[in-house]
Amino acid sequence: MLPHFLRDGGPMMWMIMLASAVALAVFLERVLQYHREQINSAEFLNGVRNVLKRENVVEAIAICDATPGPVARLVKVAILNRERGRDAVYEALEDAGAWEVPRLEQKLNVLATIAQIAPLLGLLGTVLGFMDVFRQIQGAGQTAHVGQLSTGIWQSLICTAGGLGVAIPCYAGYNFLIGRVNAIVLDMEQCSTEILNMVSPAGK
Repeated sequence: MLPHFLRDGGPMMWMIMLASAVALAVFLERVLQYHREQINSAEFLNGVRNVLKRENVVEAIAICDATPGPVARLVKVAILNRERGRDAVYEALEDAGAWEVPRLEQKLNVLATIAQIAPLLGLLGTVLGFMDVFRQIQGAGQTAHVGQLSTGIWQSLICTAGGLGVAIPCYAGYNFLIGRVNAIVLDMEQCSTEILNMVSPAGK
């Protein structure tokens, strides 16, 4: 059925399908990336805490290097800056967090853009289809029949459906990924507070 839609939908349908392929690639890449970067932060921090209690800083940094994700990178920043005082550690964590968040949001704008333009591509295909209908009517005059008009009407309907069919899952996927980003950012904030108190208790 898809080849028929591509053939009858006209050139704009190919543009819509290309946009959907890009959106799918971005969505899958981000899902896999967030799956790798979202760790069990409580278990990770307990491991780091136990190592730091033994004052084994080298092993604590090695644990951070072996653990993927922004939480581990923030903890490493705090450990490396632990001797500079609480304010310096806090500032270092703020700077590292400000770098990590845009990294997490990378490529999401592509998905949001496709969700916005897919209906417009469908609308453009619809307009082109109806332009073909009126061209057929103008050329045939009073002798125009349904068979001559059906191609343009069919193209219009396919493009409209195609644009909406791409935009709806793109919008849902974008919101799903934003939720994953927010969950990781929340982990980062909680872990930043815990590691700050761990390496530089209040009052020091």
